[in-house]
Amino acid sequence: MTDRKPYLDTLAISLLLACCLFWGFQQILIKTTVAEVPPLWQAALRFLGATALLWLWCAMRGVKLFDRDGTLPAGLLAGCLFAGEFSCIYLGLRDTTASRLTVFLYTSPFVVAILLPRLVPAEKLRPVQWLGLFVAFAAVAAAFGEGFSGTSTARQLRGDAFALGAGTLWGLTTLVIRSSSVSRVSAEKALFYQIAVTAVVTPLVSLALGETWSLDYSAYAWSSLAIQTVIGAFASYLTWMWLLRHYPATQMSSFTFLTPVFALVLGVALLHEPLTPQLMLALCGVAIGIVLVNRRQSA
Repeated sequence: MTDRKPYLDTLAISLLLACCLFWGFQQILIKTTVAEVPPLWQAALRFLGATALLWLWCAMRGVKLFDRDGTLPAGLLAGCLFAGEFSCIYLGLRDTTASRLTVFLYTSPFVVAILLPRLVPAEKLRPVQWLGLFVAFAAVAAAFGEGFSGTSTARQLRGDAFALGAGTLWGLTTLVIRSSSVSRVSAEKALFYQIAVTAVVTPLVSLALGETWSLDYSAYAWSSLAIQTVIGAFASYLTWMWLLRHYPATQMSSFTFLTPVFALVLGVALLHEPLTPQLMLALCGVAIGIVLVNRRQSA
C-alpha cells in the first residue's frame, strides 16, 4: 500500500519547483531547436530515447514492466491521452503563438480540480483553494496578455483550440493515473505506459504531416535533444509520476502554473527578452495562488 500524504511537504515542494523550472527551460530548448528539427520528429526522437532509458533503468533496478497486473487498459488510456496532449501542443504551435498556447495549456489544473474529486473525494478543494487556482491562472494570463493583442485569425483560433485540447488531455491523463489501477503500480511503470505509447504515436503523426526526417543535425540540436530526453522526458516525468503516487494531485497541479512564468524569466535571462511589470505581477500572483491552494485547513 502506498503511503499518501494529505499535503505537500518540503521534499514535494522542492521536487515540484525543480520540475517546473526545468519545464520552463525546456520551452526555451524547444523554441531554439524547432527551426532545425521538425516539431513532431523532435518529439518522436525525444520519447523514443526516453523509452529506451526508462527500460534500461527498470532492468538495472529490477522493476517489472510487463507483469499482468490488470493495469493494461488504464495504462494504454493514459498513454493515448499523453500522446494526444503532445500532438496537440505541437500542432497548436504551427498556428498560434507560444504565449497564447501556454495560457490555454495551463487550464489543466482546473480539469483536475473539477473532475478528480468525483472519483477521489480526498482530492476535493475548499473555496480558498479554488480562489488560489483562479488567482494563479489570472496571473499567468496577465503575463502573456500581449499574446492576445490584435485580431484573431481563423488559423490562430484553430491553434488555440489545439492548445485547449492539450490542456484538457493533460488534466485527463492526471485523472486516469490518480483514479485508476495505474495509481498502484510503480512510478516507472506508470511513466512507461505514457512515453512508450507516445514514442509510437508521434512518428506516425509526423509522417502524416509530411515532416522531413533526418539525423544530420548540429551539435546544439543534439545537445538540446539529449537534455530534453534525459532530464525532461525521463527524469522529470519520472519524478512527477512518483509525486502523483504520494501527494494530492490537485495541490500538485497548482505548481504547474510556475512553468510558463519560469519560461518567461528564463527568456529574460537567456534570450535577453524584456523584464516587464506584467512578469513581476505574474510571479507574485502565482506565488499567492500556490500558497492559497496548499494552505492547510485549520483544526
